[in-house]
Amino acid sequence: MTKMLVFFAAMIGSAIGWWLGAFLGTMSAFFLSVVGMAGGVYLARLVAAEYGV
Repeated sequence: MTKMLVFFAAMIGSAIGWWLGAFLGTMSAFFLSVVGMAGGVYLARLVAAEYGV
């Protein structure tokens, strides 16, 4: 369950980062996508550890 939560959080964070960065250009979209993915993974692992998922 934890891996699935991390996967979906990474996917959502990456999509949000790409959407925000796309206003500035492709490289900005890529960079913010990576940052969003890392943030999603971090938050998902925090949630999983807190709730024992």
